[in-house]
Order: sequence, then C-alpha cells, then structure tokens
Amino acid sequence: MRLFCSFLLFISGLAAESADWIWTGRYVVTMDPQRRVIENGAIAIRGARILASGSKAEIEGRYQARRRLDRPDAILAPGLINTHTHAAMSLFRGIADDLRLQDWLEHYIFPAEARNVTVDFVRWGTRLGCLEMLLSGTTTFTDMYYFEDVVAEAAKEAGMRGVLGETIIGFPSPDAKTPADALALTDKFLTRFHDDPLIVPAVAPHAIYTNSDDTLRASRALASRHAAPLLIHLSETKRENDECLAKRQLTPTQALDALGVFNGRTIAAHAVWVDEADMAILKARSVGIAHCPSSNMKLASGVAPVTRMLALDLAVGLGPDGPAGSNDDFNMFEEMDLAAKLAKVSTGDPRNVPATAAVEMATIRGARALGMEKEIGSLEPGKRADLISIRLDRPNAVPLYNVYSQMVYSLKGSDVEDVMVDGKLLVKDAQPLTLNATQIEAKAREYRDQVQKSLR
Repeated sequence: MRLFCSFLLFISGLAAESADWIWTGRYVVTMDPQRRVIENGAIAIRGARILASGSKAEIEGRYQARRRLDRPDAILAPGLINTHTHAAMSLFRGIADDLRLQDWLEHYIFPAEARNVTVDFVRWGTRLGCLEMLLSGTTTFTDMYYFEDVVAEAAKEAGMRGVLGETIIGFPSPDAKTPADALALTDKFLTRFHDDPLIVPAVAPHAIYTNSDDTLRASRALASRHAAPLLIHLSETKRENDECLAKRQLTPTQALDALGVFNGRTIAAHAVWVDEADMAILKARSVGIAHCPSSNMKLASGVAPVTRMLALDLAVGLGPDGPAGSNDDFNMFEEMDLAAKLAKVSTGDPRNVPATAAVEMATIRGARALGMEKEIGSLEPGKRADLISIRLDRPNAVPLYNVYSQMVYSLKGSDVEDVMVDGKLLVKDAQPLTLNATQIEAKAREYRDQVQKSLR
C-alpha cells in the first residue's frame, strides 16, 4: 500500500506544471476585474511572471515549485504603486516643515539642492528611499528628480520597478545649466533605459510656472519621439492656479492642454485646484493623476476632488510626494488611509472613497495612471510577479472582518513581511535582501551633517 501511494505521488508530480515559487497565505487580494479575495489562497510564479492565483488546494494540485513561501497569517497582495515622489530628497527629510509650498521651495529646498545635490547625493538618497519603500510594501515608484540615470541605477540595484523622470526646469539645476541642457540629458537617459525590464524612463518638466512654453512643448516632443511618459506637477496650489488665470485667462490644465503637453501619456501630480472643465480635459486626454494626500495636507495646498475624479473613472493613483517638507516618509499605507479619510471629511460624506477604492488607487488604478495596468497592479496570470505579504498576527490586525478595511485603516507599512518584484525576492521576514540598511543609514547621517553645515 505504501509503495502504491508513493507511486501515485510520483505520477501526480510528473503531471504537475513546474513553477519557481508558490506563495500561500490566509487571504489573496487579487485586485483582478472581479476583485476576488481568496481565503486560504496561493500564487504560482515562474520567472518574472505570475502563472496563477487561486485556492491553496488548487494551486498546489496544479503546480510543483522549487521554492515556497508559506504565510498562513498574512494577506498576499499586489505590490503597492507609488505614482509620485522625489526619492533622493529622503536626505532632506525634516529640513524645513510647517511652511507654504513657495516659501518651502524658494527659501529652503532650492538653496539646499544647489549646495548639496551631486551624483553621490542622489545615489545614496535614492538607496535610502528605496530601502524605506521596499520595507513598507512599495514595489513600483514614480520619481522626478535630477541625475535620474543614477536614480535608475540605484532602483535596479534594489530590484525595484521605476517610472523615472529627469527634471527639466527653467533655471540652473544640479545637473543642467539650462532647459536645453536638461532636454539633451533627458534624451540620453531615455535612450539608455529604453526597453529596460524594470525602468520606464520619462520626461519630467517640473511645472507650468517653472518652465517656458517652448520648453514645455519641447518636453512633449521629446517624450513622443521616445514613446515615453511625461511627468509634471499640476495645479498643486491656489497660487499656481490664480497666477495662471491672471496671466493666461486659462487654468493650468487648460493651458497645458492648449500647448499640447497632454498629447501622449502623462502623469500629473496633485491636481488639487481643478474644476469640472479641467477634469473633462484630463479624462479626454487619459491623463493619470497622482493624488498626494499627505503632501497636500502638510503644505495646506488644498483637497483634490478625488471623489469626483473617481466618479468620472479617471486613472487616479497615490503618491507620498516628498519626503522632505511636503511629506517626510514614503508610507503608502498612510496614503491609502488619508486618501479615504480626507475625501470623507472634505465632502461631509463617509461613503466617499471607501476602503476598496483606496486599495485600488494604490494598486490597479495606480497602474492605470502609469499606463502599466497590463503589467502590474493585480495578481493575475501573465502579469509581472510584483507582490507583498502583510502580517495579520499583530494586535492592530485582529480581529479581521473585512480585508480591504484592514489594509486601509488598520495595517501599517511596518506590517509588510515579504516583497517580490519581477519574480525576485527583495525582502524576507521584513529584512532587505538587496540593500545594506546599516551602510545606507550611516551614510544618511553623514549627509545630514553636510546639509546642515551648507545652510548656515
């Protein structure tokens, strides 16, 4: 009888499809079109792709894996997607707080950048940002900064996915003396990382108020020539909106549209001061929106009309912005929580932006904002194997009645236990596998002393 059972196991093993990994968990939050939540679920992975998600019994019966990750007290979910940040600014964390945007930029950030931002500064700042993002469950980040080729190198070193935009701005910057120099640098950046498996290079004109019309047109032309996305800050403050109306008799959205900036894939950060006509333009042009609730609250910039945006089915993702002054961390769990609560208190309706919608913005809708929904954002066959496990065995995680509510209102970035990107395990047991945390944190403390001295 024992021999017969062994024979049956041998035959079933031969019949099983091979996989590189099987992950199992108490719940699998797929974020597929049906928004399936699979209790006692599992995910099979081969190479960089997901083979299948389903019940544990189904996946184990169909696949035989070389490696396993069993988390019976965890949620398995898509990796979180950050649609707007400035990763290297982690080294400016806490440099200046409790200020309005223009004061913060003109009197603190721009001077600090002019005196400190170098290739090495950006490399170590991005490493610090990637370390924090990975440990809190972010697998894809959208970045806008200087020396963006170095940001890309650091992201690849960490194993993260990035939509990375080289900043173009109308005054001398750390890596370019003129907008023309920045455009030329961006051209080389786009060429270098074309078709990279982890990096989507982008063009990033800072904003309408920091660039000339000619530079904005040239930025779109460059992005179109490379079939690359364009990243831009949009209607972040009332001052920006009012000045644009006074100067052009158009809102920033209307002005950028008239310049042709939205004629191609665009991700617009903030979109706080937009009206119905603006949102109609954003929808018609399929512009992705990066909603940054922490930043908008901290700088008192205002409240983006996210409830209306979602009703119009705009592609709205979430971003922490910062992490210096406008927000001092990269915590996407915090952004989900605040996005839901800010929509409720600003409209007086607790039904607005329910937990499910907040998770959507951090995953599949955020992927759509980046134009990447066919590759990431949900745990579906054929998609990239970007996934996380989140612990459910801590006091803030029990009892559990609704998985989405728990993810948005109870769980924290520190509850993330494992992180995979492109089929590669980057965090296990809440420990980074690709980055040296001790070295990065020590270097960050060194830079703190340097930055502080530079501002005296």
